[in-house]
Amino acid sequence: MSRRVLVTGASGLLGSGVARRLVEQGDDVVTLQRRPSQVTGAHDVRGTVTDPASVAAALRGRDTVVHLAAKVSVSGPADEYERVNVDGTRLLVDAARQSGVERFVHISSPSVAHAGSSIVGAGAGPADPVHARGHYARTKAAGELLALSADAADFRVLVLRPHLMWGPGDTQLTERIVQRSRAGRMPLLGPSAALIDTLYTENAIDAVVAAVEAVDRAHGEALVVTNGEPRPVGELVRRLATAGGAAEPRLRIPASVARSAGGIIEQLWEAARAGRDGDEPPLTRFLAEQLSTAHWFDQRRTREALDWVPTVSLDEGFRRLTEYYRTR
Repeated sequence: MSRRVLVTGASGLLGSGVARRLVEQGDDVVTLQRRPSQVTGAHDVRGTVTDPASVAAALRGRDTVVHLAAKVSVSGPADEYERVNVDGTRLLVDAARQSGVERFVHISSPSVAHAGSSIVGAGAGPADPVHARGHYARTKAAGELLALSADAADFRVLVLRPHLMWGPGDTQLTERIVQRSRAGRMPLLGPSAALIDTLYTENAIDAVVAAVEAVDRAHGEALVVTNGEPRPVGELVRRLATAGGAAEPRLRIPASVARSAGGIIEQLWEAARAGRDGDEPPLTRFLAEQLSTAHWFDQRRTREALDWVPTVSLDEGFRRLTEYYRTR
């Protein structure tokens, strides 16, 4: 069944991939973001989720929303995250309900339920803005709760939490590890044996598109989405680095030292932030925790609710990533 879908944040890798896939399957797609989406067949509305006029224009005639737009970073003033991830979500949800939208797929993050300790085979715990680590996770938790609180029979809300997405074209994780490894600045923390889940980009796109279909039968809940193949964090870092043509990282730092240093570096970075807009510290406490604690998830409910399974294995993903960098 063809739908009239609004995709926010479609200038990013995941958002543009989702919008492109929806167009390919015959849906009428509008995108909302500050830059052109470059998705052939979609109608772009240039603006932000914090601007009522842009939101109203983008929602006109829509019956489904996929909300990916977010402030994503590891540093920066709290009010910047609050404005986009909380206020923007509230504006979009309220406007969508008033305009007659029936389906709302909200893209969140497992970090909304991560308080710094290991996660071993867990499901999607409740979003916790109080104990989540960092401005991004706290505001995404608050935004997720806002979206879920609006769930109703005539406004069905489903939340997806993609976990550590990587692959060709990804600048958030893949490119950072590759570039830092090439420069000899990618540390391995402690023994690097903690198991973590990740998600290949194509699988992430498939899962979000599956959620657009699934939201009519499964809504009012959050689902973590991963490849379901936990690997030691050291193996994942090394394979991402070598796929990008870098040498395997050799620098090792004790995890406890990295966490303490990350907190100090983050504070100093924020204090001297003027003139470095968009620049990020080399290490934060949140990053140190992510690189030194286990976080992998039970995927049974996710696959049942979405009627979806990943089609690209981690090993196949690394092969594709190696080929991507080899041909650049």
